[in-house]
Amino acid sequence: MNTPAKIASLTLLLIFFSVSADAKRLKIATLAPAGTTWMKEMKAGANLIAERTGGRIKLKFYPGGVMGNDQSVHRKIKIGQLHGGAFTPSGLAQVDSSIQALSLPMMFESFDEIDYVRARMDPVMKQQMEAKGFVLLGISEGGFIRILSKKPMQNLEAIRNSKVWVPAGDRVGQMAMSALGITPISLPISDVFTGLQTGLIETVTVNPTAAIAFQWHTSTSYMTEVPITYLIGVIAVQKKAFDKLTPGDQQIVREEIGKVFKRLDKINRSDNQAAKTALQNQGITFVTPDPGEVERWRSISNQSIEEMVKSGVVSSEIVDQVREHLQSFRDSK
Repeated sequence: MNTPAKIASLTLLLIFFSVSADAKRLKIATLAPAGTTWMKEMKAGANLIAERTGGRIKLKFYPGGVMGNDQSVHRKIKIGQLHGGAFTPSGLAQVDSSIQALSLPMMFESFDEIDYVRARMDPVMKQQMEAKGFVLLGISEGGFIRILSKKPMQNLEAIRNSKVWVPAGDRVGQMAMSALGITPISLPISDVFTGLQTGLIETVTVNPTAAIAFQWHTSTSYMTEVPITYLIGVIAVQKKAFDKLTPGDQQIVREEIGKVFKRLDKINRSDNQAAKTALQNQGITFVTPDPGEVERWRSISNQSIEEMVKSGVVSSEIVDQVREHLQSFRDSK
């Protein structure tokens, strides 16, 4: 090989190894099945990040729960096998309990209330979590959670006589059900489909889109038209891993994932409404308890929130902030 050719080859090798050394891959686990709107939007955001950073930053997603449940994901983050995950509040409560303040039982009654409070609380949630070692790249609406069941659930007695599921590790859900006099069956989300099929559980709480995505509606017949809790979904990346990115690349990641989550807020709200119609078309009957019964549930739920605050399951400071914003909104109306 002549000298110019050697120089050219060495230059190419140096460029290759330089790019490889600078490239960072953030590996993120999620329960969202491949092909869902969520995954499509996240991949679109990842593509823009790679494009804007010249390939320096790449996001690798592991969909469908292949990395295990929340506990498994946290273990893999600690050992560096993963850098982050998509979580619901219960999945991050072990890091910072304040993340659960938007998902307390029967706290909200309308999307107008949600939009007002989230505009003020999302930045607070991000700041709180970052102080505990995780960067929240985005917070998106999962929607209102409702009761999905094999039998109609129009009063508390019917729920108490049913086999009710609560997500494994969800202390807020467990305490709320305990206050209602319900003894729930704790299972990871991955076991719910089989549990409904075998009769191990008969009643779950879920939003309409997830009911269809996880196929839980195929083993149930009724959905109770009462918002039980409000669900959010987040992408959280270990701060130690995120800090290895340059400030400029960090800003690009925050911007593009932020845009994705703004779109997801709108998409998820629309999709949940469409999913309700789809559930009706597939034979699910929607039932509405009497107003007095709903107030009974709300009164007991408020008592359970007080117990959660006293026991430290949720942050009293953050809950107070949510309540203050909520009251300000209601007073203005």
